[in-house]
Amino acid sequence: MADSASAASVLLPTLEAARAASLSLVTATTQVKNEGLGAIAAGLAANVDRIVQANRHDLEAGAANDIGAGLLDRLALDETRVRALADAVREIVVLADPVGEVVRGSTLPNGVGISQVRVPFGVVGAIYEARPNVTVDIAALALKSGNAVVLRGGSAAENSNKVLVDVIQDALESVGLPRECVQTIDQFGREGAKLLMQARGYVDVLIPRGSADLINTVVAESKVPVIETGAGVVHVFLDESATQSWAIDIVHNSKVQRPSVCNALETLLVHENAAERLLPGVLAKLTASGVTIHADERTLELYPDAVPATEDDWACEYLSLDLAVRVVASLDDAMEHIRRYSTRHTEAIVTNDIVNAERFLNEVDSAAVMVNTSTRFTDGGEFGFGAEVGISTQKLHARGPMGLPELTSTKWVVRGAGHVRA
Repeated sequence: MADSASAASVLLPTLEAARAASLSLVTATTQVKNEGLGAIAAGLAANVDRIVQANRHDLEAGAANDIGAGLLDRLALDETRVRALADAVREIVVLADPVGEVVRGSTLPNGVGISQVRVPFGVVGAIYEARPNVTVDIAALALKSGNAVVLRGGSAAENSNKVLVDVIQDALESVGLPRECVQTIDQFGREGAKLLMQARGYVDVLIPRGSADLINTVVAESKVPVIETGAGVVHVFLDESATQSWAIDIVHNSKVQRPSVCNALETLLVHENAAERLLPGVLAKLTASGVTIHADERTLELYPDAVPATEDDWACEYLSLDLAVRVVASLDDAMEHIRRYSTRHTEAIVTNDIVNAERFLNEVDSAAVMVNTSTRFTDGGEFGFGAEVGISTQKLHARGPMGLPELTSTKWVVRGAGHVRA
C-alpha cells in the first residue's frame, strides 16, 4: 500500500462491512449460528487438499525465510490438523450460546425488574502470526458469540488464511449469513495491522496472539481496547516430596509434547533436597527426546551433559526443545523466581505436600496454576471450550483460556410499567 491515507480509504469499507454484519449477527438465532458452524466444519473437511496445498506454499516460504522450527510447527497444517480444526468447530456447536444469558438480576421494591445480560462485543479484531488454526478458532467462536471478526493473520500464513477465510465465507453464505461476518485484511500488509489498531469506533476489541514483540506493539500502539494474550515463560517446580514417576512424566509432557506453543514448559525449578533424587531421571528422559538442558551450577554438577545457563535463559520463551533448569532452596525461593521471571501464563507444582500445594495455588499470580499435572492442559479445547481465542495473561475482563463467554460484554435491561423515580 502506497501510504496510510490510501490504505485507510481501502480498508474503511471492510470495517464498515464488518459493522453491518455484526448487526445481522445480533439478531441471528442460536440455530442459525449453529448451522453456520456446521457448514464451516463441513467446508473444512471438504477442502482439506486445497487447504494443505496452500499451507505448503507458506511452509516453503517460511523455511526459505528461516522463521525457525517453532514457528514452522505452528504454521503447519496437514490433513490431521485440518480435520481436528473441523472437529473443534463441531464441538462449539454443542456449547451453550452465551448471548442473552442472565448474569444477575433482581426486582426492585417498586416492581422495576433489572437484569444484566450477555451481549456480543460487535466487531472483534485479531492480529496474529504464523497460526492459521487461529483463523478458524476465532472465526468459529466469534460466530457463536454473535461477533463479526476482522483478521490480520500475517504474511507467513497468508496463503493458508486466504483459503480458510474463503471456505468460511462460503459456509456462512450457504446458511444466509453475510460473508462479511469473517474478513481478512492480510492483503493490506503491515499498514493494515496499524490501521486496525487505530480503528476505534469500528472495532470494539482487539486481540493479539503471537510473540512478545507483537503483543507489546499492539498493547502500546492500539487505540482500540486490547485483551492481552501473553507469551509463556512457563514454570514447573518439583517440590521436596514430589513422586519421581510423576516428576518425570509431567516435566516430559510439559516440555516435549508440543514445544512450540505458549503452554509448553520453559523453566524447571527443583527443590535442593530432591535434586539428587529427581534430576538425573527427569533430565535423562528429556535429553533422550532431544531437549537441550540449560543448567545452573548445581544442576551441572548432577547432570554434566547440560550447557551452562545464562541470566537470559530464565526469561526466555524458547518455543523449542530447550529447557532452563535451576535448583532452589525452598518453595519460597521457587515462588520468588516465578515472580521475577514469569509472564503470568501457567505455573505448576509437583508435590505430595498439601500445605505446599495450597500455598502455591494461592500465592502464585498467574492465569493458570496447577498441582501434579502437565502445563499443556492450559488450553481452551482441553478446558472444554471447543477452541480458544487465546490465553489472556491480563486481569481485566478475561484471564486464562478465552472461550465463548469471554467474547461477550454485558448490558443492563430494565423493565417497568410506567415507573418514575421518586
